Amino acid sequence: MQEENSQSSAPVQNGQSPDWAMRTVEKIALAGLQEQKTARRWSVLFKSLTFIYLFFLLMMFLGWVGQNKNASTAHTALIDLSGVIEAGGQVNADAVISSLNDAYDNKGTKGIILRINSPGGSPVQAGIINDEIHRQRKLHPDIPVYAVVEDICASGGYYIAVAADKIFVDKASIVGSIGVLMDGYGFTEVMKKVGVERRLLTAGANKGMLDPFSPVNPKQQAFAQTMLDQIHQQFITVVRQGRGNRLKETEETFSGLFWNGEESIKLGLADAQGSAEYVAREVIKESEIVDFTYQETVVDRFAKRLGASMAQQLGVSGKNLLPTLR
Repeated sequence: MQEENSQSSAPVQNGQSPDWAMRTVEKIALAGLQEQKTARRWSVLFKSLTFIYLFFLLMMFLGWVGQNKNASTAHTALIDLSGVIEAGGQVNADAVISSLNDAYDNKGTKGIILRINSPGGSPVQAGIINDEIHRQRKLHPDIPVYAVVEDICASGGYYIAVAADKIFVDKASIVGSIGVLMDGYGFTEVMKKVGVERRLLTAGANKGMLDPFSPVNPKQQAFAQTMLDQIHQQFITVVRQGRGNRLKETEETFSGLFWNGEESIKLGLADAQGSAEYVAREVIKESEIVDFTYQETVVDRFAKRLGASMAQQLGVSGKNLLPTLR
């Protein structure tokens, strides 16, 4: 009896109730569960943010975002033409036409600026772009198109620029180079010195035309020169039509020479000095600029590189035989 009293009175003497241990275990268990719930919430949050981030990167990768082409308020549309003009290159007809369509289709577009920084390139690509600009100008006579030259607007770049209503330049811009070339190399003398014999088999008397390892054929050379002269004349016609009475022709105008921006204005190759921001603000009267330049996706670049690599491996590249406005 005395033992029972001592056992029952022990907890009371220590100031603790008989079930204190159980409550302590419950508190510890609840705290552990609470920590697990908090950890799960943070885990779900981080996973969600990671998923959103990866999804956003995927959209950028596929070219679904990153291009502000949905502006509905009044603005000036900007299209950059920077680099060599060639099919599948930095500046090509498909990309520029896509940009033009987007700019014209937007109801907020009050004017279009073609910001050109190009040494030239393919007369075919430049010609397609020139034709499309003229076509769109007839369809949208209330939306002016201005070419703004940065560092250089030569050959094919100028072929495109003359389709605009006006051409603006910097005083130090390079403008002109209205001519056509077809370049290559000749290795016949080197082959003789090192004792290498060229063995070229063709079906067609002119199939090996301009082969760098064979002697120049005067008849083929004359044929190529005639073709270049014809393309040059096409270029001259386009410039005359585009510039009209503003052009002050001299013996050097179509010789392939180029001039700085200040001199190009005197010659009628350009109209005035001005940057893209100046033209938007002072000429179009809409200082807000929205970029409609076609942005090539990573997938597009990969496909082009793959195609170019395959063409090189198959030996089908004849780039050096193409006339160039450069």
